[in-house]
Amino acid sequence: MDMLPGFKKRFSYFLRHKNNGPRQHILEKESTKNKNGLTYLLTIPNEEQLRRILKYLLDENEFLSEYGLRSLSKYHEKHPFTFNFDGEEEKKVIYVPAESLCGMYGGNSNWRGPIWLCINYLLVEALERYHRFYGDSWKVECPTRSGQMMTLLEVSREITRRLTKLFLRDDQGRRACLGDDHRFQKDPHWRDLLLFHEYFHGDSGQGLGASHQTGWTALIIRHIEDMATLRTENEQKER
Repeated sequence: MDMLPGFKKRFSYFLRHKNNGPRQHILEKESTKNKNGLTYLLTIPNEEQLRRILKYLLDENEFLSEYGLRSLSKYHEKHPFTFNFDGEEEKKVIYVPAESLCGMYGGNSNWRGPIWLCINYLLVEALERYHRFYGDSWKVECPTRSGQMMTLLEVSREITRRLTKLFLRDDQGRRACLGDDHRFQKDPHWRDLLLFHEYFHGDSGQGLGASHQTGWTALIIRHIEDMATLRTENEQKER
């Protein structure tokens, strides 16, 4: 933090005033890596809140799909979120896994169900950071109700593995992101021409929206690289 004197000054202030509101968002534990014997985590959710969040996030009936994390819980497919706005008629927010079913400001981009790489990337990165603080002893059930306990690093890798299934061929040689398009799935002249779709179907993984979203959708490259590195490391351990 010496390179960020302004941040260091304010951070130190909150550490000294433990009854101050923001102090509850700074967690600490003993560590041999730092001079003062402590390591800190600047976080919005505390430990209990994080567990509650992950319970829903890692539920395959809610946010966790076969191909990554949905942008809205699948729970709302049958249980819409309803509200009244400014005295107008009742509004509903429903889980919509593909293209939007209604017009909206800014076009047809749908953030109410599909899988977006930008959201998933940030969540994977956050879980990796949390793991560096909580360590290998801190585990959660993943998927929820599976009985399988994972560290936050293992959870991040599980989400990453599911994301890569969007682009990698399955046992039948099919890529989820290409949907049911026979030409892209089967034709040898087309089957390796991959598109960076804007977002992906929350259940099937089919690519949707703009088909040349080479900004955040290109983040999948980092996830594929991470899985390849992990596979190489595991193979070396087995030798």
